[in-house]
Parts: sequence; structure tokens; C-alpha cells
Amino acid sequence: MGSKNKLKRFKENETFPNVVQPTREELVDGSFKHKGQWQTFFKNDNPIVLELGCGKGEYSVGLAKKYPKKNFIGIDIKGARFWRGAKTAVEESIPNVAFIRTQIELLEYVFEQNEVDEIWITFPDPQIKYKRTKHRMTNAEFLKRYKKVLKPDGIMNLKTDSEFMHGYTLGLLHGEGHEVLYANHDVYKQEGSPEEVTSIQTFYESQYLEQNKPITYIRFKIK
Repeated sequence: MGSKNKLKRFKENETFPNVVQPTREELVDGSFKHKGQWQTFFKNDNPIVLELGCGKGEYSVGLAKKYPKKNFIGIDIKGARFWRGAKTAVEESIPNVAFIRTQIELLEYVFEQNEVDEIWITFPDPQIKYKRTKHRMTNAEFLKRYKKVLKPDGIMNLKTDSEFMHGYTLGLLHGEGHEVLYANHDVYKQEGSPEEVTSIQTFYESQYLEQNKPITYIRFKIK
């Protein structure tokens, strides 16, 4: 994407009512006004569901359409990517989806303890090299961050084309005593996956399917 196109998207993001772009300082010093107040932002008391590393925002928008009684928030540091999802939501008047430009590491500064009902992680970089373990979005440290903002009975979802990421996460969950509710290493060939796992596809997911790559899924609770 050209720099002019990126700048255009950044500017347009600033005009969208469904895009929030806090500074790091604003989050860390506690002045971020939406923390603990997301029900006020959405003007309802419906459950809050996050998509971490939301990319173009297709999954957040797709879930929002499917579940109008839930509020969805896509989070990514790359605003030029989620611009597409934010613009679609504005154009189609989808009121229950928003996007935040920030780092996943700052999640606990964006949401209050027990404020989130469910989290989706869709097609994260598996960070296969051992020295990149600390960047895997399902490592032990990230799970601790998620647990802080999730309600006690909150649900986690991992959908990925990476068999490595699937296996790594399953092993970690079992090893740390977390509760695996459902696991499937090929959701389009094996029955039983939740309907929202197969009915919504990201741009990259459709490409993976054309390459006959299996799509995996894990649904779990952090103990």
C-alpha cells in the first residue's frame, strides 16, 4: 500500500465515530475515558467481545452482523488495515462494532477488570522461531493479560491456519490446567464446529482454503 493511500486512510479513520485511537501515554496514565465505560460508548449493556489483531476487520464486522445483541471491538496497531472494517460498518450502519488502534500488550489499560465477555484471536502470526515465543499471542504471559480483562466465565477463541500454533496452544492450555471446551484441527472437514467459525471468513482465510490448508479452532477458558 502506498504512503499516500495510508495517509488518506489514517485521516478518514479520524472521522469515523467507531474508531478510537488513544495515545500510549493516555492509556498508561489512566486518563483513557472509555476504560470501564464501554457500555456508555455503545449506549447499551450488551456483552463485549474483542477480536485481537483484527487486520481488515472482516471477522469483527461479520460477528457484529450475526449477533446484534453483542458489542464487538477489533483491536490492531495498524489503522490502515482496519480502516476497511470501520468504513464498512459506517457505510452499512452497523452500530455494535468499533475499532481501537493500540498494541495488544496494553489491553489491561483499555479495559477494566472483568469488562470483557469473550475474545477472538484470528489467524495470528505463529512466531515459529523459539526466540519469538514471547510474541505468540497465546503464550502464558498473554493469557494472563486476557484473564485480567475477561469475566470469570469469559471465553477465548483461537482460529488459525497454523498447525504449529494450534498444537502449541493446546499443549500450553493442557499443561497449565486451563479448560479446553472444544478443539478441531480441520473445521471445514470435521463436524461440530460452532456456526460462527465456518460461516465467517477473512480475506486470508479464503486464500488458505484455496490452497487446501486446514483451518483449526480452539475454544477455551483461562483458569
